[in-house]
Amino acid sequence: MPRVGTRSASSEERAWAVPESLRATLAEHYGPVYSGPEADRRLRALGVFATCGDRVTARAIEVGHPPLLGIVDYKTRRNETIPRGTFEPLAARHRWRVTNPPGFLTEELRSAVRKAVAAGGGLIEVDGEEDLGSLALVESMPLGSIVLYGIPGEGVSFVLADAIAKEHVRLLISQLELRRLPRPGPPGTRS
Repeated sequence: MPRVGTRSASSEERAWAVPESLRATLAEHYGPVYSGPEADRRLRALGVFATCGDRVTARAIEVGHPPLLGIVDYKTRRNETIPRGTFEPLAARHRWRVTNPPGFLTEELRSAVRKAVAAGGGLIEVDGEEDLGSLALVESMPLGSIVLYGIPGEGVSFVLADAIAKEHVRLLISQLELRRLPRPGPPGTRS
């Protein structure tokens, strides 16, 4: 039993932080980038796909072609307000709520993505930042599916989740810095 005042392994969560040396690599485009009507046209033609980001998830729903799975944090870089009800078509399937601090990819988020894919999709709501969720999507979505994520000021990146992309993501995650973060308490106990 742990001593009073020490953290047990169960009170901590594995999380991967982006080292400064990897920031430029993660900022690269990993698929073609489209914007405006061309992005909408390509989005409507997709088979199985997932989205990471409020704007791209909302847009997929707005054009009548919602993703299997969407990851949102209710924030945009343009500080647009996207009403919570926008994502109800996804939340009606399943909803997961996770904590993922900015600049991290938590095991909680990775696990939620795996569960969501296995359960037939839905909505993952992130308290913190969802940006690195795109890695978890490429890692867990079925082979041949597409992962969409927004690139501020440029458009939407369309990434094919093939064996090469999945291996590339595994390599990127292995280069992130493994950390241990305190687990948040039960709902309602966070300050």
